[in-house]
Amino acid sequence: MKKLLVLLCLIFAISSYSQDNEVENLMLDLTFQDNDTTKVNTSLKIIKILYESENYDRALNFIKRTEKKSEEIAYENGLANVVYYKALIFKKKDDYINALSQYKKAKSLFSKLKDTISVSKVNSQLGVIEIERGNYGKGLRYALSAIKVLEKKQLNNELASTYKSLAKAYQNNGTYEKAIDYNLKSLEVEELINDTKGLIVSNKNLAQLYLQKEDYNKAIRYYENALNYANTNDNDLKAEILPELGSAYIKIEDYKIAADYLVKAIRLNRKLKNEKGILNSLNNLGELNLVKRNFKIAENQLLEAGNLGRQSDNTLGLLKNYKLMKSLDSTRGDFEGAFGWQNQIIEIQKKVDAEKPRYAKPLIDDSELNESFIEDDNVVIPLTSKADTDKNLVEKERLDRLKLIFYALLAAFAIVLVFFVLFYMKRNTSAKYTRDLEAKNQKIELQNEAILEQSKHLENINKVKDKLFSIVSHDLKDSLTSTKGFIDLLKEGQLSQEEFHNLLPELSENANNASLLLFNLLNWSKSQMQSLKPKPSLFDVQEVFYEKIKLIEQKMQTKGVLLIDNTLRDFIYADKSMVEIIIQNLLANAVKFCKSGDTITIANTISNSKAIFSVSDSGVGISTENQQKLFGNNTFTTIGTGNEKGTGLGLTICRELVELNDGRIWVDSEINKGSTFFVELPKTRVEDPVNT
Repeated sequence: MKKLLVLLCLIFAISSYSQDNEVENLMLDLTFQDNDTTKVNTSLKIIKILYESENYDRALNFIKRTEKKSEEIAYENGLANVVYYKALIFKKKDDYINALSQYKKAKSLFSKLKDTISVSKVNSQLGVIEIERGNYGKGLRYALSAIKVLEKKQLNNELASTYKSLAKAYQNNGTYEKAIDYNLKSLEVEELINDTKGLIVSNKNLAQLYLQKEDYNKAIRYYENALNYANTNDNDLKAEILPELGSAYIKIEDYKIAADYLVKAIRLNRKLKNEKGILNSLNNLGELNLVKRNFKIAENQLLEAGNLGRQSDNTLGLLKNYKLMKSLDSTRGDFEGAFGWQNQIIEIQKKVDAEKPRYAKPLIDDSELNESFIEDDNVVIPLTSKADTDKNLVEKERLDRLKLIFYALLAAFAIVLVFFVLFYMKRNTSAKYTRDLEAKNQKIELQNEAILEQSKHLENINKVKDKLFSIVSHDLKDSLTSTKGFIDLLKEGQLSQEEFHNLLPELSENANNASLLLFNLLNWSKSQMQSLKPKPSLFDVQEVFYEKIKLIEQKMQTKGVLLIDNTLRDFIYADKSMVEIIIQNLLANAVKFCKSGDTITIANTISNSKAIFSVSDSGVGISTENQQKLFGNNTFTTIGTGNEKGTGLGLTICRELVELNDGRIWVDSEINKGSTFFVELPKTRVEDPVNT
């Protein structure tokens, strides 16, 4: 595997070098060429290479100069092509407004040149953009007007994207057969050009379409094809497809394979913190346990899925969840509960329907696009003959008569419906009143529970506050009183210079203790108010250790503790001031619980993704029971080997600061053998995960 990765990296490096070399050669040619069409054509070659290598900013710089040169020498072909490349780059940057503007300008120029192939390529791109923006009718007209030329000239890259866009438009309009046809065409072209990414997307699209048609065997086949084309390390794709595969196998009653896929799906999605994937996996696991009559497990999974769906406002996931909850209650004989879920289904269905795209006009069929269509201001308009008009008038009169009959029947039905509605409302008034009363009582009970929970929380906070300020006032007063005493003696001239120098280490230690205490108190207060935010940067953790060791050297000498430094130069990406507080606390704790002759060892491990450093001591150690209290929200402290006291905030602050920097902290300790505190932090910027 390593050899394969090295080979791929080598191929990529050679390819990049080859492209750079080609660009440099073309730029050299450009230097010695005359300011004519030859220079523009060479620039276009450079732009093409830069675009294909995704170096868009550099390509735009060349485009700006080439566009100006083309206008100066009135080279329309060069201008048309350079504008087309500009549009392509804007589209890659998702700047659809500028992309549309440039595509239309390029189309106008290509039309003047009577370059039908380029006009078709532009129409294809316009179709893709309009469909992506939800303008399906307009996008279809553009795409269908281009398709015949693209097929004739076998422009496979443009064909693949156009087929896929057409498929998307028809799928969103509910015309599934045509969507399947165009996805199959896209699949065929992508196999010819060996477009792996495109093959994955087309197979996924086909699988989703066959799911909607309830042809589960074909859906399974195309989902598994997509997984086969994907890289084995593409966990995001697996997390998306595995729940759907599990659902399809449930539908064909192959519960063993369904369970295998769904267990993998829930584990992977939880690992990736993929909210949508977790919701789908839980819904499908709930459905599997429902059909296997494991009602309690199904209920737990569906309740978790429902909570997740409401938090993320996932309407489709909630719709499936509510339907499954209704089936669960119905199967268990809880018909009142099932009725409640039915009301929820009606409400969520309204939201789902509201989110569906609306069409001002029905989508056109590709059979409609023939000679009887002309282009006017980038819109395809059908031309009709007089015979067609007469035929349409006759058809309109027939439809008007049918409408009249329909409205009469509708009025009669409305009268009957009103009668039944009034009867039903009268019959159910008392039942509705009872249900409303029960719902209000339940709401009051929930509110009371919430108030009790808040009261307990406030009581706990007050206890922590009282204990904290008791400790802080005692320790801070001791440090400051001692320091003030030294200063007063010096001020009154009662200390000689030699005596003062002898007392300086103790004075320094008091100041350090007071400083650390205030550091911890400030950061604890900020974290409780949720205002502490990290400002990460890249820095060497070894340098931080060197700075903080200086603060404990005097204390170590006084206690007779030896320091062993096994740190290495290694960079981490975190808030440096927070890491300084973490290391200072860990070192202070290590000294606090060491006796004369004990050792403190600092070390770190170098890896590619995470940085791990540790502070070990051979001191008194920590019992298993106390280890569980170390990183809790309540203060916890014990007396040091030299009767040192503490606030109990240090390790709580460490934990909160580590978590703020996307890391973790843990301890390994044994009584009378010592303790090792480990901290793991990122080495590079951590992307924000999906909320779970």
